[in-house]
Amino acid sequence: MPIRQKTPHVVVAFDTISDVMAVEEAAKEHGIPGRIIPVPTQVDAGCGMAWAAPFEKHDEVVAALQEHSLAFSSVHEVDLY
Repeated sequence: MPIRQKTPHVVVAFDTISDVMAVEEAAKEHGIPGRIIPVPTQVDAGCGMAWAAPFEKHDEVVAALQEHSLAFSSVHEVDLY
């Protein structure tokens, strides 16, 4: 069985869980790549949840957040499984 390797991801942090949920709803409606994850230890976020997508989707994710006026506190590059 192959060993899993970490790969770069864009991780978006939020101040409130309602901000994360708004991104999840927008993702369903507008096809924003990614999913909700627990905040990685490398990232400091107020609500404990974050949005993650493969790093090659960084520009698409950030542009979608801005285009749809979705609140977020910070964007990070983090190696995740």
